[in-house]
This record gives sequence, structure tokens and C-alpha cells, in this order.
Amino acid sequence: MNNQLYAVVQTGGKQYKVTSGQVLDVELIGGKTSEAGSKVALQPVMLVDGGDVLATPEELSGVKVAAVVKDQVKANKITGFTYKSKSNQRRRWGHRQKLSRIEITEITRK
Repeated sequence: MNNQLYAVVQTGGKQYKVTSGQVLDVELIGGKTSEAGSKVALQPVMLVDGGDVLATPEELSGVKVAAVVKDQVKANKITGFTYKSKSNQRRRWGHRQKLSRIEITEITRK
């Protein structure tokens, strides 16, 4: 049997599969929790503990996923170009998303 403990958490409108000790980049976490070294509690959507799967809100009420903000980083630059032919209408644009690099410190289950 697989004894691995992992959780699926939701932050920034996206869901991530995380394990304890994992480092990942998520959408920018705002407020005072965005500073490096700040502790963050993530919202669990599902928890898998070996053969047990917890997914309902009642089951997840005792589950806590804690993380620490490591740094603020920027994603790779995305560039784009739009134009309309025969009208000399051109536009070049770019975007670089700001991200928070977090480390999952613990996944606890009551």
C-alpha cells in the first residue's frame, strides 16, 4: 500500500498537489503575509493519506496545510504581438507575472 501523505491545496485560483518540504511558485500572496519568512495557511481541497482520501468539507475541517513564504520572484516574460492588416495598426505587449515562492512546512490531520 502507498503510505504517501499529500494534499491538494487552492491558492490564487489554482490548485496544487503538495507534499511536506516541497517548494513551489504560486500567484502573489498579498498583504503582510507576502514578506519573506511569513507563515501562510493554505486551503486544502483534498487530502490523501495512504488509502484514505478526505475530500468533503466536514472531513477537511481538521486538516491544516502550513507554508512559509521564501521569496518574491517573477515568472518568465510572455510577449505578444497583434496587428490588423492594411490599416497600419500594430501593438506589441509583454507581461511578467509576480509570484510568491513558498515552502510547505507541514500537513497535519486530526
